Amino acid sequence: MDNPKASVVHVVDDDEAVRDSTRALLESHGLEVRVYPSATEFLVASPNHSKGCVLLDLHMPGMSGLELLETLQARGSKIPIIAMTGRGDTTLKARAVRAGAVTLLDKPVTQSTLLDTLARALAQAEFRAV
Repeated sequence: MDNPKASVVHVVDDDEAVRDSTRALLESHGLEVRVYPSATEFLVASPNHSKGCVLLDLHMPGMSGLELLETLQARGSKIPIIAMTGRGDTTLKARAVRAGAVTLLDKPVTQSTLLDTLARALAQAEFRAV
């Protein structure tokens, strides 16, 4: 998982503890991590969304993760997005996949599941960049 072209993981989550622990885990595995406390801050800070993948919490105040997914889809973004939720709502899951999420993980996520899912998303990002 150390391809410099596609190894950026953008973590968008309103929970500071989740952002910090996720950053520590991913950086310990050689990934570049950028964290954002809101969907709006992600859009402002990363307007091109051209490399890596996004790890996105669906339930956030302000612009939700689902709204961010729909915004990126409307803009034609190709960046792979892994959505996460602590609520097992099947309607929400279906909407997230329709809006472009490559997968949806239920919180809490084990380290191995998260790392395996990110590896697949980063490989997909690399393929899309070619």
